[in-house]
Amino acid sequence: MSEDTRSSLDLFGLKDRVALVTGGSKGLGESMALGLAQAGATTVICSRDQDACDKTAADIASQTGRESVGMSVDVTDEARVDQLFAAVAERFGRLDVLINSAGINARFMIDECPLEEFRKVLDINLTGTWLCCRAAMKIMKEQQSGSMINIGSALSAVGIPARTPYCSSKAGIIGLTQTLGLEGAPHNVRCNAVCPGPFLTELNRPLLKEPEKVQTILSKTALNRWAEMHEIRGVALFLASDASSYVTGGSIYVDGGWTAQ
Repeated sequence: MSEDTRSSLDLFGLKDRVALVTGGSKGLGESMALGLAQAGATTVICSRDQDACDKTAADIASQTGRESVGMSVDVTDEARVDQLFAAVAERFGRLDVLINSAGINARFMIDECPLEEFRKVLDINLTGTWLCCRAAMKIMKEQQSGSMINIGSALSAVGIPARTPYCSSKAGIIGLTQTLGLEGAPHNVRCNAVCPGPFLTELNRPLLKEPEKVQTILSKTALNRWAEMHEIRGVALFLASDASSYVTGGSIYVDGGWTAQ
């Protein structure tokens, strides 16, 4: 077995790597994409809004000096997802990192939740992730390398009322991630999940109208506060880079201690 003589900092480097981030035009996706670009990666920013993708890509390129491009996609559209990944492979010749950050929420008690709302959340959060992983796996198996990072949630492991669509989808992310960790291992393709706690993203901003609910949620964390957007970047960079080369099929909770209780 040969020893890797790179320094610890070098193991986190992403120079010459290509990373695709769905849901990358805002929120946690944007923050993670910026972190990967700061580490040297070329980034592909994806969401349904081409203008928003282009703007975020331009901002990242300006801040980091790394190439960043926007490509629109609806992650629930099988044909469009396959076209996106084919376009990335054709343009860059490879795909090293996939972050599946596209996601939505729906807040209903189960007896008040329309079936179409439940299906919409699962379609984007779980089926969309599955479609992107399938397309990425084809590329990564051929090149015999790659890292897929799925975005779960603290609610992958615990439940709260009025979240049956979201909790169901995020629990499914864990099973998907574990299975892909096994399927990808013979081809040096890793798959892991990042499970955030309460970050003040657009999904969570509606909660600010209900201060009592906000405090109830924050009190579930050991740190008793909202996470700051930059606090997702470190774990994303770790899982994207060679620093995590022996980590696959796992889930890392960035939840302020929520699931420790």
